[in-house]
Amino acid sequence: MVAFEALAVATILPATERDLGGLRLYGWTFSGFLLASLVGIVWAGEQCDRVGPSRPLLSGLVLFGIGLCVAGLAPAMWVLVAGRVVQGLGAGAVPAVAYVCISRGYSEAQRPRMFALMSTAWVVPGLAGPGIAGVIAETTSWRLVFLGLVPLLAIAIWITIPAVRSLAAPESPAERMPTRIRTALALTGGASLVLAGVTSPTLVVGAPLVVAGLAIAVPALRALLPAGALRLRSGLPAAVVGMGLLNLAFFGADAYIPYSLTTLRGHPTYVAGIVLTLTTIAWTSGSWMVDRLSKRLDRRVTMCGGLLLIAAGSGGVALSLLPAAPIIPIIVIAWSAAAFGIGMAYPSFSLATLAQAPAGEEGLTSSSLKLCESLGAAIGTGAGGALIAAGESAGHPAAGPAGTFVLMAAVAALATLVALRTGSAGRE
Repeated sequence: MVAFEALAVATILPATERDLGGLRLYGWTFSGFLLASLVGIVWAGEQCDRVGPSRPLLSGLVLFGIGLCVAGLAPAMWVLVAGRVVQGLGAGAVPAVAYVCISRGYSEAQRPRMFALMSTAWVVPGLAGPGIAGVIAETTSWRLVFLGLVPLLAIAIWITIPAVRSLAAPESPAERMPTRIRTALALTGGASLVLAGVTSPTLVVGAPLVVAGLAIAVPALRALLPAGALRLRSGLPAAVVGMGLLNLAFFGADAYIPYSLTTLRGHPTYVAGIVLTLTTIAWTSGSWMVDRLSKRLDRRVTMCGGLLLIAAGSGGVALSLLPAAPIIPIIVIAWSAAAFGIGMAYPSFSLATLAQAPAGEEGLTSSSLKLCESLGAAIGTGAGGALIAAGESAGHPAAGPAGTFVLMAAVAALATLVALRTGSAGRE
């Protein structure tokens, strides 16, 4: 359900922006969702360690449904962003619960297969979601993409909650640990100020917002991540930060693939949907490759290989925006390679993190991992939105997306240095 919605929104957002306006809020439809998910991730991780996973999962799915309704009925872009924020609060609980279930329910040798199966869960939404969403947006209304998921969500709740109830809360010190919700709210607020400053049209307003946001966000982030994460300490801290950089690089570019195809080059929405479908298949293929080779390859090999594919793919997409370049074939090849790359790197960082999670603190470790993942994606999409708005204001609309893809390629390349510090030399 969350997979279908994520792919569908990326496909229809250009049409939504044409209907509602508010180009400067384009990036916030992604960043607002991801920043709100930080709070949902932390809360769900705590609750999994205290009361088990079923309660946070149910609460998260209900919030996700409320957000769908708000977004589907939005009369303006800022209301759509508000709906996406509510969705993010709920959606943050879903992966946190999933990671806890994998950590507690499966041995370390079985986990690569479970992550491959999780990526396969994106195949059907990837095959159908973008194409269906594109056709709906072109022939009826983008609003139906949001509202049409609400009845399906009720079915998902009916299926999943009974199965998750079998995993009880562990006997662990987590019950006596102080809540981290206030710290997560501080991180979300600080990161929001930073992104608001970056996207501000004037330096006089933007610079103070960035400074204030960093002053709030950095201490909160340090408190929420494993000790030594901001210093890139080897082992668990580096694995968590590496996941954040991976998601920053990939999703910071991926969010603007449909924009480049439809708004810049004028292709129909369903073309962007087809491209996202192909990349979803490539991602899943990369994950299954990791599962097959996990007993023979050092995890750091698949981490670095995946990151370099993302760097090459982002660079290729940037080249596709040259005036004479054939954008569709270049994007299909380049971004499929990048998607295969994240399919390799994503489960590798996840496995490295869970392998080093302290016993009884799987929820805490999973929430730190997913928090860094969402924060990275929020920063990437926010930075991309700022570059696109700046390019549009300067009268060079293609410069913003091109700069975004180049920036994300550089981030992916630099992230290989972090991957080498994950301490995950052992084979599965």
